[in-house]
Amino acid sequence: MKPIHIVFLSLLSIILIASCTSNKQISVDLILMNASIVDVQNDKIIENQYVTIKGDSIFSVGSMLEKANYNFKESIDISGQYLMPGLWDNHVHFRGGEDLIDENKELLSLFSKFGITTVRDAGGDITPSVLQWRAQIKEKELIGPYIFTSGPKLDGPKPAWEGSIIIENHTDIQNALDSLESIGVDYVKIYDGSLSKENFYAIIEATEKRSMKVIGHMPMSADFQKAVSLGMDGSEHMYYIMKACSPKADSLTQLGLGYGMMETITDTYDEQMAYELFAELAQKQVYITPTLYIGKVLSNLADENHSTDTLLSEIGVGIQKTYEGRIKSAKRAKSSGSQMREKVSSLAKNMISPMFDAGVPILAGSDCGPFNSFVYPGEALWGELFSLVDAGLTPAEALQTSLIHGPAFMDLQKEYGSVEKGKVADLLILDKNPLEDLQNMRSLDRVILKGDFTDKGN
Repeated sequence: MKPIHIVFLSLLSIILIASCTSNKQISVDLILMNASIVDVQNDKIIENQYVTIKGDSIFSVGSMLEKANYNFKESIDISGQYLMPGLWDNHVHFRGGEDLIDENKELLSLFSKFGITTVRDAGGDITPSVLQWRAQIKEKELIGPYIFTSGPKLDGPKPAWEGSIIIENHTDIQNALDSLESIGVDYVKIYDGSLSKENFYAIIEATEKRSMKVIGHMPMSADFQKAVSLGMDGSEHMYYIMKACSPKADSLTQLGLGYGMMETITDTYDEQMAYELFAELAQKQVYITPTLYIGKVLSNLADENHSTDTLLSEIGVGIQKTYEGRIKSAKRAKSSGSQMREKVSSLAKNMISPMFDAGVPILAGSDCGPFNSFVYPGEALWGELFSLVDAGLTPAEALQTSLIHGPAFMDLQKEYGSVEKGKVADLLILDKNPLEDLQNMRSLDRVILKGDFTDKGN
């Protein structure tokens, strides 16, 4: 693995070709010439363009047939290559306690090598470190993707994950939200380890009053559409939306089966109910993060040997040890004859195109991080995008779930998502056109983070 480093820019100057009424030179840091820009939103390539970068932002974009005078530090001709916005991984985890802080930090460069320039941390137990890394990345003291974080998860009296904030009553909710606001989290993440449905609903109502975004897991005793009506901004994974599409959901809920109901839920999935639900989610712009790729990886854990995975050596020994829990769980499920995970994965795949076509904003998220076995940072987001194409999306649509919907969830459409003037200069240079075949993401050549080149080293 090559070390990532900033390439220091040397002073040069350029005059682009054609007519211009002014000879005044404009100072910029970098000009990319002869670019083929990947317009993901409109599924097209805009050829023969120049792009200038000043500081962290795109300063201008124009045709090479125009003329403009620029005084710049570096120019690069990228003829025959493709320029696109950086990817967002909208579901990652940094966690494992103090002993794994350094190993989590080492994962940051792995994201960058795969063109992931922004991540959404979905909760963990090392929040002070995550906030420190975010500040260092913003100041370019640390190489890695910019981090949006939920901070600690909110869970019930017996939380499923270390570091979670325990919620047992309304006072706990207010105190938790006060705490999260004070440390500057970007949204609230709910977890369902032991959270009651009453407190689940109350958290949503409280975040709505504070104008805080809220997303996460739902207790299986709760009602998905009620949560949406109260103001839930999104849902992680597909269990809860599946439950809302089964006529058996209410009776199964009364039996208190928890996730044990999922096989019956998948067997009784109703397309008309799904159609009506998708229309509601689209109208209210409720974001769904399917995490298809991790579903496939975990479904095959009992049978696949990952000891020769190329990226395994990039993962710290301590994090590798956290993989053992899911491996043992997969083997127990196989020996019991359970097909729940396989059925959920199959149905989730079939739901993607109808959801997208209905206008439901889908978020590409890998769920990578400690405890999620062999789901590697960077590579797993590519796996999620490839899975979305396998589920019926076009390459452009799959990319939209990452670099268009990701910023939209954070209300940052004006700053990210396209190669345009004023957008953040998080950019990828590829040798092949990703709109023709998303596997062409593998031709990633260079990564620009906030206007600075990195050595991808992939």
